[in-house]
Amino acid sequence: MLNSFASCNTIFLEVLACTIAVQMFTEEIKSAVEKLSSGGVVGIPTDTLYGLAANLFDETALDRIYQIKGRPQKLALPVLISNTDQLEMVSDEISKISLKLARQFWPGPLTLVLPKKDTVSYIATGGLNTIAVRIPNHRVPLAIIEELGFPITGTSANLSGNPDLMTIESVERELGDHLDGLLKCGPPPLGMASTVVDVSSSEITILRDGVIKQSEIFACL
Repeated sequence: MLNSFASCNTIFLEVLACTIAVQMFTEEIKSAVEKLSSGGVVGIPTDTLYGLAANLFDETALDRIYQIKGRPQKLALPVLISNTDQLEMVSDEISKISLKLARQFWPGPLTLVLPKKDTVSYIATGGLNTIAVRIPNHRVPLAIIEELGFPITGTSANLSGNPDLMTIESVERELGDHLDGLLKCGPPPLGMASTVVDVSSSEITILRDGVIKQSEIFACL
């Protein structure tokens, strides 16, 4: 009987802990979305690295990211979406090859460079006519994007030129005073950058090596 009571008590505590975790996650997501909706910049975990999130269609927030990071304006900001339907929000020219790669590797650490849509600010693209986009394999950015209803930026949360920051504590030390929020829910990033593939023309080009190997990319084509 005592063993039965102990077992029930353990289950109760596990359920309680799970309930609290879900409530905290929901509250953090709601808070982040409110801040992004009003032009804020929020630090978030992703599947690759910690990132700086802003509403893609808020130019003031985009400018703030460059200021916070000390990032040259000519360098584009990578973008995160939550589903392939949102590709139409950032690009008018989505090739069969790009869709094939997306279906194979998304959600995950593959960034595709596509021709940008006219409604996407040149601030986000560093003055280029292309945009870098992916679907992350992480519940925090996915939940934020779904709730916000717009793509968000996903540039790494660090000062430009500095090493990638591997812990939430290091992000807080380096950038915390300049952010409108820093989410601590969800699993930490794996600490490896995404592979970047340019599919904006008929010639497929690997712009940056990352988690996904070149051989995997070309085997899919």
